[in-house]
Amino acid sequence: MLLENSKSKKNSLNKKIDSLIELLEKSNLMELTYILGSKKQVFIRNILAGISRGVGIGIGITLITAIIVYILQRIVSLNIPIFGEYIADIVAIVEKSR
Repeated sequence: MLLENSKSKKNSLNKKIDSLIELLEKSNLMELTYILGSKKQVFIRNILAGISRGVGIGIGITLITAIIVYILQRIVSLNIPIFGEYIADIVAIVEKSR
């Protein structure tokens, strides 16, 4: 009885391992077909991905810079003696470069 139970567990485990191996082979095959797929499609995807990354970085840097300049302008308006002059110079430089 123990021997039969052990054999059934081994068979069940072997089936699960086989299905896992099959699944891994299929997923690897899909990656290879993507890489080895149509060169034109891969090229177009990469171009679009590069353009979208560039636009996203540009928009992100613009927003962050605008927020920083806004915060610096608010600090200047508080008229803090040491920081105010230094930050006013930075804001003036940024506004000149616009």
